[in-house]
Order: sequence, then C-alpha cells, then structure tokens
Amino acid sequence: MTYEPDPRRWKALAVSLTAGFMGLLDVSIVNVALPSMQSGLHASSGGIRWVVSGYALAFGLVLVTGGRLGDAFGRRTMFLGALAAFVITSALAGAAPNETTLVIARLAQGVAAGMLTPQNTGLIQDLFRGAERGRAFGMFGAVVGISTAVGPILGGVILAVFGAQDGWRWVFYVNVPIGVLAFALALRLLPRSEKKQFRVRSEIDFLGIVLLAVAVLGVLLPVIESDSDGPARLWWMFVIALVFGFAFVRWERSVVRRGRSPLLDTRLFTGTPGYSAGAAVGALYFCGFAGIWLVFAMFFQQGLGYTPLQSGLSVTPFAVGSAVSAAVAGRLVPTFGRRLTVTGLAMVAVGLLAVALLAQLVPPSASGWAFALPLLFAGVGGGMVISPNTTLTLECVPVRMAGVAGGALQTGQRIGTAIGTAVLASVFGTVLGASRDQPLALTIALCCAAGLTCTALALAIAELRARRHRAQTSEREHEARKAETSAADVHRG
Repeated sequence: MTYEPDPRRWKALAVSLTAGFMGLLDVSIVNVALPSMQSGLHASSGGIRWVVSGYALAFGLVLVTGGRLGDAFGRRTMFLGALAAFVITSALAGAAPNETTLVIARLAQGVAAGMLTPQNTGLIQDLFRGAERGRAFGMFGAVVGISTAVGPILGGVILAVFGAQDGWRWVFYVNVPIGVLAFALALRLLPRSEKKQFRVRSEIDFLGIVLLAVAVLGVLLPVIESDSDGPARLWWMFVIALVFGFAFVRWERSVVRRGRSPLLDTRLFTGTPGYSAGAAVGALYFCGFAGIWLVFAMFFQQGLGYTPLQSGLSVTPFAVGSAVSAAVAGRLVPTFGRRLTVTGLAMVAVGLLAVALLAQLVPPSASGWAFALPLLFAGVGGGMVISPNTTLTLECVPVRMAGVAGGALQTGQRIGTAIGTAVLASVFGTVLGASRDQPLALTIALCCAAGLTCTALALAIAELRARRHRAQTSEREHEARKAETSAADVHRG
C-alpha cells in the first residue's frame, strides 16, 4: 500500500502538540502556586503535596492504557474524548471550594492528561514517514521538555496578573479557552480512523490494565508520601509492586502467545533496538530534571521571600536554553544521533553542580543572578536530551504499537517525575529541618539531581556503544551478503 501524506498533517500535529503541551505543563505549573493555594484554601501541607504528586500519579497510571485504547479505537476518538475531559476537570480544579475537591479534580485531570498524551506519539507514527517523522518526534520531544521547564514561569506570570489570593485558580482556568479552541480545530484537522471490527473483551487487556496499575501504584504511592514517612509506613507496597510487576510481564507474554492483543507487548523492550535503554534514560533524567523545580520554588519563595513571578523568572534561563536547543537538536538527530543525548546529559549535570556550588559561595540575595548562567548552560543541555531521546527511542517501533510505545515511554517519565519531585523535595526539607540552612539544603538537593542525571548519562553512553556495535554488525552482514552475491555471480558465469 503506497503511503500518501495527509496534506493537513503539520496543522494536525500543531493542534495535538498544543493539547499535549497543556497536559504536560500542568505537571510543573502549579509548583509556584502552592503557597497561594495553601493560604487561599487553608489547606494542609499533605493535601497540597497531593495536588502536585496526585496529578503525576494518575497521569502515570493510565498512560499505557491510554496508548492501547488509542491503538484500538483510533487516535482521533481518544484524543477528542481525553481533551474534553481535561478541559472539564481543569475548570473543576479552578473552581474547587476546598482542599478535598481540588485533590479529586487534580486526580481526574491527571487521568485525562494520561489518556491524551500517548495519542501524540501515535498520531506522529500514523501521519509521518522517514525524515518527517524524525522532525515531528523532535517537535514532540521539545514540547515535553519545554512544558516542564516553562511551567514555573507561566505560573508566576498568572499569579502576578490575577493576584496571590485567587490567582492559583487561573493556573487551571487558563486551560479552558485553549482547550476549547484546540478541540474545535482537532475536529476539523485530525484524520478519521478506519472503523475496526473487534470485540472490546478480546482487544482490551483488562487484567493487564489492573496488574500494571497496581504495580505502578505500589512504586509511586510510598514515594509520594515520603514527607509523611511513606516509605517506612508503606514499604510493603514495594513488595506488592514487584509481585504485580512480575505477574504483569508473565501475563502479557501469555497473551502474545495466545495471539491476542496485549496491553504492553514485552517485545518492545526485548526486540525493539534502543527502546528499553532510551526509556530508562528518559525515566532517570526526569527523576533529576523534573524534581528541581519544586526545590527552586521552595528555596526562592520560602527561603528568600521571592514572589511567584520572581521565582519563575529566576529559572527562566533554563527554559530559554532548553527551548532554543530543543528546536535545533530535533533537526540534528539524523546526523549526531545518541551523541546529542550524551552531550546534553553531561551539560545538565555540570550546570546543576555549578548552581549547587554557587549556592554556597554567593550571598542568598544574589542567588537569582548568580544562578542564571549555569542554568542557561544546563537548559541548553536539557533541550539536547528529551527531544533526541524521544526520537531515537521510538524510531524502530512498529506503527501498530505506536500508541502503547509512546505511553510506556511517558509512563517512565511520569514515574521519574513523581519520584524525583518527592525525593528532592524530601531531601531539601530534611536538610533544612536539621540545619536551618537554605543554601545548604539547595546544594544537597541539586547534588542528588546531578547524581541521577549522571546515572542517565552512564546509560546513554552504554546505548551509544550498543548503537555503534549494531551498526558495525549490520555493515558486516551487508558486506557478507554482497560477497555471497558476487561469488554466486562468478560461479554462474
């Protein structure tokens, strides 16, 4: 069957990435609004923590399921349904009269975002081929990185415009007009999927959904509750996560053997070159990268008395560097490949360590300016990580598995976000409680983030070597086949 590119594919991509940007932005945009939220609702610190972590938890729980449902029912149908749900739950979160309602709305919003996000990677696989697909994945990766980095800045601007008391509500309300416009454009531009004849019970792996959800929950819940001694109280959930994770893998393999449709085909990790390594690099990087924004918000707002806008502007250099380099790096992937990721991770680690050192050397009043250059350097590196890693991880994935592959990749990133946010915030709070030294708490938290980034760097270097080995092996096989063909021609002659 000849591939005929959809003439509206780039417009459709722009619409889908706009919606995806909103969902990913809501992971970090609320960080600077937490003090305003807590005072406005008279909420507890535990409840406010769930506004951030609960969203990440719900987001991570349904990503693979959302990808599979998109593969089965069509990207357009799932995209429109999830986008509508995201707009409605954003409005409910903004109108929340109390802490409980806000947390419930955020959990529902996380589910909607988790269903929405994997449709982006699936649409890219459906709409693009060859070099265009690489460019589209590069744009998607740039959106992932920029949305996380720019969240604190946009949150600060919104609070400055609408006031500290109720400005946090507009952090959620802003999604409504953008989401409604994106929905109207998606109705016109997204291609309709061919109607598929299948039974829900045979196509949707309900047992796999339950097993994976329990396994992910077992990892995330103790970590999210780390501020209230969660790992010590809920250690048994890690055991449950191992048991259910093992059961999930066994079950998915049996589903494949019986010729049915699995929730997550384990051959993605064992038979798709570069996928498992790329997913691990992404998860580890997000552990370090996504967790620093809450730490910076606490340091600048609670420690130095910055306004939310000043706090957001203090991390603007990272966002600027990330935005510029992500746009460039997406086009350089065919030329430099995994070397981009390796270089970017090294730059992020160096930048974070430089900030950690400066926190000890400069007076706190000068921190915002002193951190600007190393944050810019780290941001340039960050833009070279997410976009290329997304492209390289998904480049060999078959189109029929595009949604679930993108969902699994994002699940690792969301688990990394939740773990990194909880762990780094916990480290910051623990050091601060013991020493009452804000700069020291920031330094140790950033050193932990740099350590996680260096672990991702080690994996990326290993994958770079593996890619070179695969390329050499492929070249030798090609030369061997060429020699065999020449020998056969000589023999026939």
